[in-house]
Amino acid sequence: MSRAYDLAVLGSPVSHSLSPVMHRAGLEALGLEGSYEAIDVDEAGMARQAARVRAGHLTGANVTLPHKRIAAALADERTTTAARAGAVNTWYVAEGRLMGDNTDVHGVRVVLSRRSLPGDRILLLGSGGAAAAALVACEGTSITVSARSMEKAHRLVEETGVEARVVPWGSAVLGAVILNATPIGMRGEVLPKGLTAAATGLFDMTYGWGPSPALRETSARGLPTADGIDLLAAQAEESFRIWTGLAPPADLFERVARNASRTTNSPPIQEGSE
Repeated sequence: MSRAYDLAVLGSPVSHSLSPVMHRAGLEALGLEGSYEAIDVDEAGMARQAARVRAGHLTGANVTLPHKRIAAALADERTTTAARAGAVNTWYVAEGRLMGDNTDVHGVRVVLSRRSLPGDRILLLGSGGAAAAALVACEGTSITVSARSMEKAHRLVEETGVEARVVPWGSAVLGAVILNATPIGMRGEVLPKGLTAAATGLFDMTYGWGPSPALRETSARGLPTADGIDLLAAQAEESFRIWTGLAPPADLFERVARNASRTTNSPPIQEGSE
């Protein structure tokens, strides 16, 4: 008998999540029996959901805001990637232990490659959970971190253990790809003047009602860009592989997520901003 996959995304609020449409499409495309539900859960309820995964009542779960740090604390064991990022977005069970992983890190690397964004020089904007995942993902390159709070930016670098320099908010870095891990742009806000003019590409790690002003400006210059749906799809593909051992069809997750985002009244999404 084939295995049935009982999966979920946990967060609050979570009704806007595009994760169910992606993972259901993946299960259907591969002929796998299973379900993927969105479960609105508070902090206290996270412990109950962890017990469900550990006991096998859920095959695995994604975790979104505001519970990624709680998910890390509840896991019996964290991958090195998740420990360094300080957050968990994927739970699964291995040898009876609840494992916590952070597939956002993998997702950032995949998006940089897929969208041909040169990754040798990075300007990372933000100091929250999304920024931590991006910082770990880009380790080994020339990274500059900028946030409204320089104290938080320095703390981010220290906690992740990634070598990076910190500059004041609004500082441009000539020839760098911008990784925007802040909410700026989700509702039409603009990045500080001069940042995109000095950049060689832009990766907005969030998505809103449409392309941000920075994305439109960078695209108009003929430079490579990526957005939060690219990241959403890439990290989801890795979670799916962890749970099933199989890769979903190429581009499936991105395609169904973009289609769903165009037809929904969901609010803009920010995954772990400053």
